[in-house]
Amino acid sequence: MSGDATTSPAAAVPAPQLQSRLTCPACGHARTETMPTDACQWFYACTHCGELLRPKPGDCCVFCSYGSVACPPVQAEGRGCCG
Repeated sequence: MSGDATTSPAAAVPAPQLQSRLTCPACGHARTETMPTDACQWFYACTHCGELLRPKPGDCCVFCSYGSVACPPVQAEGRGCCG
């Protein structure tokens, strides 16, 4: 047994970032939020102006559309949480 940790599949995949800074397109207010790891977040109400954010066409969630970091499934697999 070599004990070489570099060949472990778990070592090759970094943990996803779970914090993303959402920026409202209506008022520009930004707030750091924790992304869910087990569901898509399709809606987000801006805490400043109340605008209801929805994903842009082609994006799977509000984090992929308005966040500083893409959602965990996109980080890990390069595709959205909804397929």
